[in-house]
Amino acid sequence: MAVVRYDLMRKKNTWFIISLLIIIPGIISLAIQGLNLGIDFTGGNLWHLRFIESTSPQEIRNILGQFGLEGSKIQSVSDQEYIVRMGVIEEKTAESVLSALDVGVGEFEMLRNEHVGPTIGREIANKAIVALVIAAAIMLAYITYRFEFSFAIAAIIALIHDVLVTLGIFSIFQIEVESAFIAAILTVIGYSINDTIVIFDRIRENLKYRKGGTLEQLVNASIWQTMTRSINTSLTLIFVLIAMLLFGGTTTKVFIMAMLIGVVSGAYSSIFIASPVWLEIKSWEKKKKSFA
Repeated sequence: MAVVRYDLMRKKNTWFIISLLIIIPGIISLAIQGLNLGIDFTGGNLWHLRFIESTSPQEIRNILGQFGLEGSKIQSVSDQEYIVRMGVIEEKTAESVLSALDVGVGEFEMLRNEHVGPTIGREIANKAIVALVIAAAIMLAYITYRFEFSFAIAAIIALIHDVLVTLGIFSIFQIEVESAFIAAILTVIGYSINDTIVIFDRIRENLKYRKGGTLEQLVNASIWQTMTRSINTSLTLIFVLIAMLLFGGTTTKVFIMAMLIGVVSGAYSSIFIASPVWLEIKSWEKKKKSFA
């Protein structure tokens, strides 16, 4: 095994504490204010408007207030372009609001017009939960078959870590959650589990040829042997995501932000959570056998 410069496993409790310092505030935020669910989940209307002349969010809100829609969310893309999110309204009301905007604010172009009923929103949320559960169950079975159950448990805990970190940050900063968020979470899970499997595969390989040393030393060496690959893969993806976030369209920002948070968390959890958790499980199994 390669010479290790820094003993990562000796600091495993530190890595756990760092994660808890991020996850616990997120869980508290989820319990108090929840997620800022978009119309994909709650139902409603979304208009992406581009006005011919510069305008302000307040001018738009004044018009919406005439129809009892002053609580609508208005996102500024530029001084001429705005995204308006509101609850479910009837088609006639929508036509009246658009006409009032044309007269009261100015001529505009409708770039995007979406309507989602509350029933469809609930169906999307339910299917998202089912998809996450099924994905976790399949991965648990696959890792157990390919490695062993202790590896599977450690990997699932790392995935839960990544999901909680992403959900927590979105809740704390009240970033609006759209249907693309679910696709991002599933993508992050796939990325994270792949990175974790690479490390686990090296641990299993080193276990076969183990000639001495502690299990902590073996895990530490395995992580360092795959560290370059993990860092290069993560940084390559992170750079691409940052570029897409800065220069991409407005409609993809939620997906990209969720991906960026998830990839950073996934890179961290693969190294600093999954392997230490597996080590803790093996230590617990050893103690259990000694008492048997």
